[in-house]
Amino acid sequence: MAKTQDYTAALKDFMGAFPVDMTAFEDTFKTTATLNEKLAAVALTAAEKSAEISNKWTKDTIAKLGDVAKAKAEPADYAKAVTDFVSASAEVSAENLAAYAEVAKKAQTETVELLMAAGKDVAEDATAAVKKATEEVTNVAKKAAAK
Repeated sequence: MAKTQDYTAALKDFMGAFPVDMTAFEDTFKTTATLNEKLAAVALTAAEKSAEISNKWTKDTIAKLGDVAKAKAEPADYAKAVTDFVSASAEVSAENLAAYAEVAKKAQTETVELLMAAGKDVAEDATAAVKKATEEVTNVAKKAAAK
């Protein structure tokens, strides 16, 4: 009776001839985790500064509304108080929107710098991994040819 070939052993031998170096995957994971940490720091800093701007803007608006709410002697004084409030609010709005724009600009600049640096690191890691894999495959091919 004919004996069937053990494909499990053949597959195991085949896979053993092409070892996989997990350090490249581990390095990629570490690089990605570090990048994510830096990106999160940029986002959290921007969120914190935006919250500070919002908080200050709200406090200033409430303080100015206090002047509008005060009792006035003449009806025209109410109109003047509202006009002054609207005028001051428009000015403060422009200042706060400019502050938000600065926060966004800084976050964008830092993000681009991080991504450019990460791209460089990834390219260097990929080049090193491909070079190492090429050397390993060449060595395996030489060993197979020698047999």
